[in-house]
Amino acid sequence: MQVPVFDLERWQSEWENRVEVNLAESGVEPLTLGELVADYGITLESLLATRLGYPQTNGSEQLRQRIATLYRGATADNVLVTTGCAEANFLVCWSRIEPGDEALLLLPNYMQVHGLVRAFGGRTSEVWLRRKTGWAPDLDDVRTRVNRHARLVVVCNPNNPTGAVLSEEQVDAVARAADAAGAWILADEVYRGAELDGKMTPTFWGRAERVLCTGGLSKAYGLPGLRIGWVVGPAEEIARLWACHDYTTIGPTALSDRAAAAALEPDRRQAILRRTRGILERNLPVVESWAASHADLVDFVSPRAGAMAWLGCPGVRDTAALAETLRTAGVLVVPAEHYAMTSHLRIGYGGDERVLSAGLARIGEALSRNSIRAGGA
Repeated sequence: MQVPVFDLERWQSEWENRVEVNLAESGVEPLTLGELVADYGITLESLLATRLGYPQTNGSEQLRQRIATLYRGATADNVLVTTGCAEANFLVCWSRIEPGDEALLLLPNYMQVHGLVRAFGGRTSEVWLRRKTGWAPDLDDVRTRVNRHARLVVVCNPNNPTGAVLSEEQVDAVARAADAAGAWILADEVYRGAELDGKMTPTFWGRAERVLCTGGLSKAYGLPGLRIGWVVGPAEEIARLWACHDYTTIGPTALSDRAAAAALEPDRRQAILRRTRGILERNLPVVESWAASHADLVDFVSPRAGAMAWLGCPGVRDTAALAETLRTAGVLVVPAEHYAMTSHLRIGYGGDERVLSAGLARIGEALSRNSIRAGGA
């Protein structure tokens, strides 16, 4: 099996802990374990009492029940707990893609599934979200492209990298198109809960017969170090994925399971998400003000969810080279080439406001230098 290099993850893994200013992250500033205990009412005694043996491998009953409450009509039997949302996506692709199968991806999108489909011998086709419609898909294009060859329709909602959110009507339209073609939907919903307006993003769960929703605690909850993700789907399909899970990480860690279940206690969950929205509401105006003052260099549509901004750079064709220049200047961003695009940068705005401002200043300087070299393009 030939596994293509996952450019975005390799770029971040290589450099995110070695730069002065990391704006490549798409989640909010992570909580510390101490904050989880002190600020959100999780007792230290309960964590210290955790036996470090093998936990329930598909996730404890309590954790699966609390995840299920996020999806109307779901039960613990509809949930498989995984090591991060990345493993959830991997298991779906591994179990559903055979050589020659086609997956239709709404792009731009986190490119993990794109690489996995090809690694498993499948083919990819694309429907591109459109800047002029606020990064929404052309639904007629979706209906045309989903055909009897499509085994999987892949959506990231809220979207990585644009921060756009599909409406109820758009979610229904994609679900109907996939259902009519007999295709499964893989809906990566890991940014659900990080909406600027506080209105929960419509889930694909329950919209069609063959839907698998993945999510986790890494992005909206600021708990990436727990490495807790999940898949929600029909009970028989979850049992099938659990059998695949036996061949990968087997199960979550006992401590992560306990902490995740505590974090998803309803009142505590709401408090954590209020923290997330507070960070986003405080920091997004910093990006918007910077973008407005650099309107001759960037084209910017404000995100509706997630802690990332997708900056159009019309005067820069090779944003990978620009990202490398910025890296050598101590700032890490994600270039559009990691999304099979050009002329964009993804920056994260979910961290410290002062760090964000410092990073934006350096990006502005680099874009200005590029503009001068390009003759004002």
